[in-house]
Amino acid sequence: MYLKEPWSEGGDGDGGGGGAASAAVAGFGQPPLQRDDDSASVGELVAALSRRRMYREVTLSLRSGLRDAAAEFSFLRLRGLRKLLKSLQSIAGNDAAIALFCQSQSIPELQVVPVLFQNTLRQSKDQPKLKLDHIFGVEPLKINSPATDSEMALALRVLEGCCLIHRQSRDLAQHHNGIKVLVNILSTRGALEQGACLDAFLSLMVDSSANQREFEISGGYETVVECMKDVEADESIRLKCGEFLLLLLGQVNGRAEPPFAAMHGNLTRLVGEKCASLMWAASQFGSTLDPEQRQMALSIQARRVLEALET
Repeated sequence: MYLKEPWSEGGDGDGGGGGAASAAVAGFGQPPLQRDDDSASVGELVAALSRRRMYREVTLSLRSGLRDAAAEFSFLRLRGLRKLLKSLQSIAGNDAAIALFCQSQSIPELQVVPVLFQNTLRQSKDQPKLKLDHIFGVEPLKINSPATDSEMALALRVLEGCCLIHRQSRDLAQHHNGIKVLVNILSTRGALEQGACLDAFLSLMVDSSANQREFEISGGYETVVECMKDVEADESIRLKCGEFLLLLLGQVNGRAEPPFAAMHGNLTRLVGEKCASLMWAASQFGSTLDPEQRQMALSIQARRVLEALET
């Protein structure tokens, strides 16, 4: 009696299915085109869904933060600003999230900068005045509670983050007289707000000639130099003012177009020829250094400027 291989022949009986099995084995190693197309389609669908989910998360966090940031009470605005700052910190580490944030800022109800200037950063003169018509009228007058120091500082941090991530936010800030508002904050508020204000200045003025001109017109140089000269002011703020001017000088050194051309004359008028020359020389503190070394060199040069002012 002879035993047949199960798939050796495509004959009758139990070996009848051997032909199909043999064909399947022969075609197993061939790459199916339809399978590749399906895999590509699935990959595109997953990427689209992931992008949509990320956009939904970005817009949801913005809506939640903006709703509280526009509230009447300071503690609610503070909560909203914390949400916005946390969202910006998470967005800054992801290029895809940055692109989605920039896209969201084209939608008026999701724009962050106008909400900041209409609420926390609103000037006292913009507050509605109480009249008898409001007291005896039917509709009550909406009055927002004044911003606390921590709320003001947090709003400035949010403004700084928006302007660094989204270039058009600088234009939105200019529409709300952002530089003029910040100059007033620097001259009237405490050390906490002043430190945040100086950082926000830099984010507003980077690559924005309009904001740089507004800084000069609004007396920004005079205000910063006055803070730096004030021996009764906080030492850290005086040092930060020196660092701010050195950073600004480092960006404009060698540029002859307005508003940079008049900057040397302004500094000479405010601090004297000797100190102004020292500041121009000290502003070139080494662009090849790593960030930590640059910050250390910047602090050392700012300290020398303060010492020159006091002598």
